Amino acid sequence: MKTLSKKEFEKLNVFGTGTANTAYAKYFVGDSFLNPLTKPEDSLFLANVTFEPGCRKNWHIHHAKKGGGQLLICTAGEGWYQEYGKDAVSLVPGTVIVIPEGVKHWHGAKKDSWFSHIAIEMPGDECSNEWCEQVTDEEYNNL
Repeated sequence: MKTLSKKEFEKLNVFGTGTANTAYAKYFVGDSFLNPLTKPEDSLFLANVTFEPGCRKNWHIHHAKKGGGQLLICTAGEGWYQEYGKDAVSLVPGTVIVIPEGVKHWHGAKKDSWFSHIAIEMPGDECSNEWCEQVTDEEYNNL
């Protein structure tokens, strides 16, 4: 369900908005928020990531020698996911996206809705992220 009202969105965002995602702000257009659901030292790290309307991550790639990638579980609001060279996919609560290692992609909110997903870094050997260019306003506004 789309919502521009942060107050209304908070009622839908069952995993909580968390705090401003300042550590990774340079890899986003717009403001995002992070609410860790597990600790980094746990065997699997999960976090609820919330995007204000119009916010999106830069293009990026999850690398690993073996395994790796990312899993997104959409929980509130509406957003977009796009792999490089492919059409964007609309994200709504309940949508699950499996992102294999090595796939260039981006994800974020629709311009007329707050959006949250749980992000899960898939276990693997020598995992790393490669941050690429911003999703341009032209690319984003053409969705």
